[in-house]
Amino acid sequence: MPLHIGVAYATATRQVWLKLDVPDGTTVGEAIARSGILAQFPEIDLDAQKVGVFGKVTPLTAKVAEGDRVEIYRPITADPATILGRDGD
Repeated sequence: MPLHIGVAYATATRQVWLKLDVPDGTTVGEAIARSGILAQFPEIDLDAQKVGVFGKVTPLTAKVAEGDRVEIYRPITADPATILGRDGD
C-alpha cells in the first residue's frame, strides 16, 4: 500500500508542494528524488541544505510515513535579528 506524502520547497518568489505516492520504506532522500523537485530547482544541494518533516530537521535516511510533508530548507542569507531590527540588546 503506497504512502501519500508531499515534498515542499520555496524560494523568495516561488513555492512548490508536490504530492506523491511512495512505497512503504521510502527514505526522505528517495522521496525528494522521486518527486522531481530537483529538476525544477537545480540549485538545491542536498549535501549542503537541511531537510525536514513538518518543520523538524531530519536526515535523508529517515523513512517517511503516511501524510508526511518533506521540506527542503534554503540556506539563511541574512541574519533575521538584523532584518527585524533587533541587535540582541
